[in-house]
Amino acid sequence: MVQSSAPDVDAYLAEVPDDRRAVLTRLRELCRAELRGFTEVMAYGMPAYERGGVAEIAFASQKQYISVYLMRPDVRDAFAERLAGQDMGKGCLRFRKPENVEFDLVRDLLRATASAPGAVC
Repeated sequence: MVQSSAPDVDAYLAEVPDDRRAVLTRLRELCRAELRGFTEVMAYGMPAYERGGVAEIAFASQKQYISVYLMRPDVRDAFAERLAGQDMGKGCLRFRKPENVEFDLVRDLLRATASAPGAVC
């Protein structure tokens, strides 16, 4: 699944492959717990978390990996050392296997995102 037409996150999670559903559900739970004041939406075919109508975090089940999108360059820069050994795209953190998702790192990124507003890319 690259882009979903699911109307909401519950429907999105229902259509992902079984081997990824538990990991994506845990990512959602982390987002909901850490991103207080954000709104959960579907944007660009994936779950996203907006503050003031602007998406700052998203995640997706891609064909070859699970992605966590970090739309805030300031957060990525602040975590440059911890992200250095990770599989990174321009604005996403990729995990090729569901069992390799580093939930502690994701939680810390979410907390940093929630701590203060910032410009998105």
